[in-house]
Amino acid sequence: MKVYFKSRKLQKICSEQKHGEKTLGSSCAKKLRQRMIELDAADSLADISRLPPRCHALTGDRKGTFSVDLLQPYRLIFAPADEPLPLNEQGGLDLKRVCEVLLLEIADTH
Repeated sequence: MKVYFKSRKLQKICSEQKHGEKTLGSSCAKKLRQRMIELDAADSLADISRLPPRCHALTGDRKGTFSVDLLQPYRLIFAPADEPLPLNEQGGLDLKRVCEVLLLEIADTH
């Protein structure tokens, strides 16, 4: 899957171990690195939702975005980046055809 970043700062946290550890701590940075590898290896968002880290669509003011668990309470928040968004016959997002994501932030969504 192709991964984009909302900001250069987020890209450095996700891509450079030193910045990840400085921002998140060693354990959370390690988990983030693992999630980045999983995103890179996936063909589509449907692959991510079947993996062990809980991946799910968010609601409320974060509707249209997804999250995967890092270390509690942190989650990696992202949105589909395909243009146009691939929809299924019912009008919902077709996860099998979402092949690009935009990483938005690392946050505590609770």
